[in-house]
Amino acid sequence: MRPHAPALICRLQAHPARPATPVCPRGSACCKLKPVDRRTFVTLAAAAPLAAAPIDVPAYRVVTPFPKSQNPGMPGPYPGQAVRVHSEKSIDPASGKVDLETVRKMLSTGMRALTGDTRDDDAWARFVSPKDTVGIKVNCSGAPRIRSSPEVVGAIAERVMAVGVPAERIWIYERFMNQLVTVPYRNFVPQAVHIHAAETDRGSVMGYDPKVYVETDFFGEEDTRSNLTRIVSETLTKIINVPNMKEHQASGVTGCLKNIAYGNFSNVARSHRNEKTNTYSFIGTLAAVEPVRSRVVLAVMDGLAGVWHAGPFSNNPRFRFYPKELMIGTDPVAMDRQLIDIIEAKRKAEGAISIFNQSREILGDNRDPNKNAYIREPGHVEYASKLGLGVYDQAKIQVKRIEL
Repeated sequence: MRPHAPALICRLQAHPARPATPVCPRGSACCKLKPVDRRTFVTLAAAAPLAAAPIDVPAYRVVTPFPKSQNPGMPGPYPGQAVRVHSEKSIDPASGKVDLETVRKMLSTGMRALTGDTRDDDAWARFVSPKDTVGIKVNCSGAPRIRSSPEVVGAIAERVMAVGVPAERIWIYERFMNQLVTVPYRNFVPQAVHIHAAETDRGSVMGYDPKVYVETDFFGEEDTRSNLTRIVSETLTKIINVPNMKEHQASGVTGCLKNIAYGNFSNVARSHRNEKTNTYSFIGTLAAVEPVRSRVVLAVMDGLAGVWHAGPFSNNPRFRFYPKELMIGTDPVAMDRQLIDIIEAKRKAEGAISIFNQSREILGDNRDPNKNAYIREPGHVEYASKLGLGVYDQAKIQVKRIEL
């Protein structure tokens, strides 16, 4: 693992027409270089003041030694595009059994449709090369039933290795070990592939980078920092994002954006208290932090199975559903915009209220699909578009739908 560069402390500059966003050009007077003791975690020097922010959007201070990329992975080379590949043969809802060969065909078809290439290797070579160390960011919060399917993750690892990345430079990773171990990823990848969790014990901080964090005070909490997982800042050069198709009680949906935001940073649950959630602005802010924005180069949304209510967990079989599809792209906003419509359509079919309903009358026991513990914030997807992470306007998004 490489040592850190000096910490680059970025001041957030407010703009009257949009929320505050990180601004840190090389040589700017708003940046300072300071050496940082690697062993010091919470007491790092951080002198930049919090910026003024529009009403209802907290002031965020982003600290990172990584410069802004000229060619960030998000929204990447295919902004405003998404490919949806559906196959009835992909999963048996009764047993949960996934057909691996069908998944391979879905992945191959989707990648070639996205890139226009006729060969799988050419399509994948646009995103990873033999010199890369590749992370596959899975989502296991609904495990063991609803998670990034090991068959999908295994098929992705196969294609990454096919373009020359050695198995020992592939990392399947998640935040929490107790969730990760419930999914049999090891059965679908070579032994040399790493399976890694930032927190082997819940609440441990050693898996997070003290030099890359977002600081804000939501409710007067004692710890106001959310730190990036070390594997992203110190090890990986490319990341493939593999979220699920799920409703989320706080954020409305949990797809591409939330998986690489809340799934890569510590101390994020503090954004919720009582019915209030700050996911509207926090998700996009985290996803835009370098090096996350630059290193996440591809998303493969696993929609073989999903959750339409009481997510991100999956304790009640009643709220599971089976879209039987993979969605592929580089634009997390455009993809999550499709996810919103998928969840809304399913909820409407089930007679449930919209995830955009923010009336306090909906608060209650979420065993009822018309009740929820929080006021949901699906607007986080549109907010992320204002940070440059992708295209939200459905009229400007090109969706290719393929049936196998």
